[in-house]
Amino acid sequence: MVERRKTRAVYVGNVKIGDNAPIVVQSMTDTKTHNIDETLEQINRLYNAGCEIVRVAVPTERDAEAVEEIVQKSPIPVIADIHFSPRIAFKVLESGIHGIRLNPGNINDKEKIKDILNECKKRNIAVRLGVNSGSLEERLLEKYGYPSAEALAESALYWSEFFESVGFKNFKVSIKGSDVIQNVEANKIFAEKTDIPLHIGITEAGPLKRGSVKSAVGIGILLYMGIGDTVRVSLTADPVEEVEVAYQILQSLGLRRRGIEIVSCPTCGRIEVNLPEVVKRVEEKLSDVKSPVKVAIMGCVVNAIGEAKEADIGLACGNKSAILFKDGKPLKRVSEEEMVDELLKEIKNMTEKNE
Repeated sequence: MVERRKTRAVYVGNVKIGDNAPIVVQSMTDTKTHNIDETLEQINRLYNAGCEIVRVAVPTERDAEAVEEIVQKSPIPVIADIHFSPRIAFKVLESGIHGIRLNPGNINDKEKIKDILNECKKRNIAVRLGVNSGSLEERLLEKYGYPSAEALAESALYWSEFFESVGFKNFKVSIKGSDVIQNVEANKIFAEKTDIPLHIGITEAGPLKRGSVKSAVGIGILLYMGIGDTVRVSLTADPVEEVEVAYQILQSLGLRRRGIEIVSCPTCGRIEVNLPEVVKRVEEKLSDVKSPVKVAIMGCVVNAIGEAKEADIGLACGNKSAILFKDGKPLKRVSEEEMVDELLKEIKNMTEKNE
């Protein structure tokens, strides 16, 4: 059982982050925000995939003007991504936005930042304080020579203290870089010194396959250490993939359960059915299932039900046939041709009862 770090609560709209709330899954749209219909269509796809908070890019006045309608029609809280322009920040704060992402290293004007925070406090808008290796303050680059883990943590601690010094506490912190070890160390240093909730992820992780592996390693280490209250998997891919990978990471650590978890054998010479094809078909057919179900597909009698007894349901395959089992108990023998259909039928009955 992972023992999570104790943090205070922050609310983004009606979503609680920190204070032992379930770890929140986030993503970001890749549409032009001023294209309202496209942005809302993607937000709805993300919501259906399990996304609980969504961020939209707001680099221009035109994007800021679109935010109000997006917020009104979005099924989940919306965060506006602000980087360089205090003017755009103030404009978007009038839209009903639930939160903003603010990187002080990009603005670096304390009076402007203070004014933004005061307006957020007045409107009960949450802030994500962002610290990135690519936008570290010059003073820290001079001190450390490069964006080290210590430099990133020091920046996050410095700006956190500034936020609190002006009476603003409704914020979480995000410390990100593309280097996994640097990222883990920076978040660890920060986590040991504060109770501020942390948004974790590996930024610029890369394309789907490589990025998923890199994210799973970095995010997984932090989560296992009890660090992380909300998460985004950053991939060069459809944002829906980010949500799906995030849930797989959380599920592997027993921190969240959503949808189908498949346990299946590696391939070897003992297998007597086309196991890769069986697993592929089951995964495709169950991709829309939201109820948490652990499905085991075991390739031979050596593994069979014994290794899969933790699963809710599964197949123990043998010579051109399989035993269909549920809660560790055999239900019936099925042929290779019918095993997938019989398994899917039984899962459908289970999930309909749950939903």
